[in-house]
Amino acid sequence: GLTCSVGIGPNKLVAKIASDFQKPDGLTVVRPELVEGFLDPLPIRRIPGIGPKSEQVLHERGIRTGRDLRGVARVELVAAFGKWGEDLYRKARGISESPVSNEWEPKSIGEQETFETDTLQAAFILERLRELADAVFRRFRAERFRSFRTVVITVRFADFTTFTRSHTASKPLTTLEALNGEALRLLLPFLDRRGNPRRKKIRLIGVRVEKLNRIAGMA
Repeated sequence: GLTCSVGIGPNKLVAKIASDFQKPDGLTVVRPELVEGFLDPLPIRRIPGIGPKSEQVLHERGIRTGRDLRGVARVELVAAFGKWGEDLYRKARGISESPVSNEWEPKSIGEQETFETDTLQAAFILERLRELADAVFRRFRAERFRSFRTVVITVRFADFTTFTRSHTASKPLTTLEALNGEALRLLLPFLDRRGNPRRKKIRLIGVRVEKLNRIAGMA
């Protein structure tokens, strides 16, 4: 069945969490004045973008629920986690720039990996990049898409500073070779002083494709 969720005005984050509550067939409505009360008791893992490694780091700081996260000042989160801290501050308050949609057509397909050990070993990182791109492309084909135009990579350093870089091609891309080439070009600067002047070790990378075009006749 179709899960439909209603969030706060133009806000997508709360709608995402609310829809998870009632899958596969429910409807959850969260009014603006109830957002913080809705988020406060949730384990932080329920907040999109917080995975097992991030959860562990936050737990070590005594942050286990939405309420705990909301109780940390913005300046403290930014000081501890850089730009990701700003993102956490906003998410704890149900703030997002993205519009709510009840459409379930994928807008992007992505994979990411958190390394067991932070590293700057180029051979290892590039191998993992290829594996991620391969996984993304398999999903892209399995979901019967014909082409993509945008490739996005995410890099998170050991200090949790996180960057995304993207490139949109002028023509549709259809092959794994094209995905690998774009992802490699976007990632390489982070392995040297162009994108990583302090030579910080990397803890996470991600690959995503966007601007998808489905094969004609496929729903």
